[in-house]
Amino acid sequence: MDTLSFKTISANKATVNKEWVVVDASGQILGRLCAKVAKLLRGKYKPNFTPHVDCGDNVIIINADKVVLTGNKWTDRVYLRYTGYPGGQIAYTPADLMKKGPDRLFRKVVKGMLPKNRLGAKLLGNLYVYGGPEHNHEAQQPKSIDINLYK
Repeated sequence: MDTLSFKTISANKATVNKEWVVVDASGQILGRLCAKVAKLLRGKYKPNFTPHVDCGDNVIIINADKVVLTGNKWTDRVYLRYTGYPGGQIAYTPADLMKKGPDRLFRKVVKGMLPKNRLGAKLLGNLYVYGGPEHNHEAQQPKSIDINLYK
């Protein structure tokens, strides 16, 4: 057996093939959907995944205002933020974020599932969230995928 014939393929910025995909969020559970979207953004579903390279797809989420949270999580789950000043702790719920726009809720949830470094910030820039069924990325010719087929 020739051991030199087996080479590990490491993707870089020039060899990566990034695609545009559309995900329909209507009727989907928020956490499960965002976990799959985070894996799409990271590129984990691709055979040439490289941890330190942005090899994921650009993801467009439509119908984000029709996402589902089970139980009383819309009002009982609390996210905390601290301004840095005494008494500056701010608490807000998913319902509060959804009132400001569905992209705020999705970005908060997906950001927590991405790496906490410069690569994670760059990957989050590849996420586009729209509350309705229309988006303005037709020029990129995105393909619509069924997110339920992914693990």
